[in-house]
Amino acid sequence: MGTIRAFVAVDISDPGVVERIAGVQAEILRLGLDVKLVERESLHITLRFLGEIPQSRINNIVRALSSVKFGRFRITLAGIGAFPDASRPRVVWIGVSQGAGELIRLAGVVREAVDKYAEHQEGREFVPHATIGRLKSGRNADRLREVIARYRDAEFGTVLVDSIKLKRSVLTPRGPVYSDIFVHPLA
Repeated sequence: MGTIRAFVAVDISDPGVVERIAGVQAEILRLGLDVKLVERESLHITLRFLGEIPQSRINNIVRALSSVKFGRFRITLAGIGAFPDASRPRVVWIGVSQGAGELIRLAGVVREAVDKYAEHQEGREFVPHATIGRLKSGRNADRLREVIARYRDAEFGTVLVDSIKLKRSVLTPRGPVYSDIFVHPLA
């Protein structure tokens, strides 16, 4: 039996929100960066990256996620930033303003449920964000600081968090392709 690269996430699929994010991505693309943007249909917030897990663990993870009890809530996507920081950007992200506390609590519940099935311990604290692009090099990265500054307080819209998803990630030369393995609705 093989392995599956998997993670647990909340999708961002509201068409208006996706459209506003795509507008900023187009602006970032015009900066001449060596960047791979996240596809519109792949926008999400990762709650827990599981790594390359044996297929034999999938049923256990599904059972663990099925036991998660959490109510639906709304989050507002706002602001742009970069990891590790704007002076050395590797990942460009959109943050969460309203609902961030609930999202942090949901991530904690999910992590508690699935940590024992992950391939690695999660040492970092959960920071609510949606990755919108990854820089492959530092070429023209200084231009990104202007965009980050301009959109620091911009709101991209509100999204209903009504489910968590166990997703498969298949790495391809054109970027990762995600598919849902299991969807757990929130009450």
